[in-house]
Amino acid sequence: MADLSQSHRILFLNTLAFAICFACWTLNGVLVTFLVDKEIFNWDVVQIGWLLGIPVLTGSVMRLPMGILTDKFGGKIVHSALLILASIPLFLLPFATSFTVFAILSFLFGMVGTSFAVGVASTSVWYPKEWQGRALGIFGMGTAGASITPFLAPSLLNKFSEIDPVNGWKWLPVIYGSALLCMGIVFLIFAKNKRIDAQSKSAKELMQPLKSVRVWRFGTYYFLVFGSFVTFSQWLLPNFMNVYHTTLILGGIFTSCFSLPAGVVRAFGGFLSDKFGARKVMYWVLSSSVVLSFLLLFPKMDITTSGSGLLASKAGIVTAVSSNKIVIDDKEYVISEKDENQLHSEFFPSKKTWQETVVAENQKVQKKDLLAEGITQIHFEANMWVYLVLVILIGICWGIGSAAVFKHIPDYFPNEVGVIGGMVGLLGGLGGFFGPIIFGYLLSFTGFWTSSWFFILALSLTCLIWMHRVIVKMTKEKLPEFAKDIDRKE
Repeated sequence: MADLSQSHRILFLNTLAFAICFACWTLNGVLVTFLVDKEIFNWDVVQIGWLLGIPVLTGSVMRLPMGILTDKFGGKIVHSALLILASIPLFLLPFATSFTVFAILSFLFGMVGTSFAVGVASTSVWYPKEWQGRALGIFGMGTAGASITPFLAPSLLNKFSEIDPVNGWKWLPVIYGSALLCMGIVFLIFAKNKRIDAQSKSAKELMQPLKSVRVWRFGTYYFLVFGSFVTFSQWLLPNFMNVYHTTLILGGIFTSCFSLPAGVVRAFGGFLSDKFGARKVMYWVLSSSVVLSFLLLFPKMDITTSGSGLLASKAGIVTAVSSNKIVIDDKEYVISEKDENQLHSEFFPSKKTWQETVVAENQKVQKKDLLAEGITQIHFEANMWVYLVLVILIGICWGIGSAAVFKHIPDYFPNEVGVIGGMVGLLGGLGGFFGPIIFGYLLSFTGFWTSSWFFILALSLTCLIWMHRVIVKMTKEKLPEFAKDIDRKE
């Protein structure tokens, strides 16, 4: 019981540290926007993009080496060192006077993103196999820290700028740095170190599992479920503002409605993975991601195209033209008029059709000549509240899936959790870095904000088909014994 109590204490400390680190990891999204908006720094769009992406990139790429260090030296040493050292560039950030210095310091404090790999390795080593899914799921709830900064930072910045419009912002990185420093000291005092058997292995031996295709497959899953979570935590705000014309505050609330449940639900994902098997959970998650991304694919639109026109049934002379009919010799042709009072559906696509005259009086026409052009207008409101509910649902699916992915790692790589967790986390973090870039190009190319969901649909299908093919192949190889265990392992 004492060991279990110690395990729970380590889990609590890791989760709290990860939440603080995740809040710091997303700091630039609010801080840089504020500094440019207040004209404190005159950075262009490209420079802003780099400052937003640099911390995400650092925290992603460095997850693998930090995972290796955790396996070798233990979570207490690595995690406390990370927290304390990452606070230093935040304390130095108020002294930044140029883009270069700000970028370098952003690169350094972006290391807090590696807290995930450190926490996974140091949490899993404290729990037996049957507990690891829910333990890692609870730890993953720290991603809810992504919702702290959008809520807290703008209010603090406004308050500080009222006191000092030019230098008030400098208190924000100091507060975040202080939170990291205090958490590092707490971790150093109250955590207990524990290492796995792999500490005697060389770095080359620890890297051997990365040759396994399974690792890269897990990484692809995580690229989808975690990378998409990080990406849409940034992408949804301009999405809501541009498509639904929400205010900055309302768009931020809607974005938080996506990110907060997606982070909190990871604990439930770990519980489901322990109870039903991570493979069943991933089938459900990937299938749901396919269905929901398909539903989110259709943009808010008004499309006008050619419809059913009116053709002359015989040759003759146009004798009369009005808004509702055309007369050729002694024959009348009725024209469909535009109904200005026709209502659009709030939830489903609706269409409106009418005809517009293209001939004039005394004009000679031949049989089958076009008399009135048909016009069809398709309208889809893409109701904002329906869109928001679907976005929240897919975020919850990704949160559950994130826990399920990491449930596999201690099962297959019990002695290399830090290395494999670091690699998988690296790929997921890269998804968060490259996602906005990919979405930006898709938006530029198609003109549709929902083009991002086309990418998610394609990636979800790829992951689902890949996983299913592997399961089918291994089932054929190992039946009947393997069939009994398919819910638990690949």
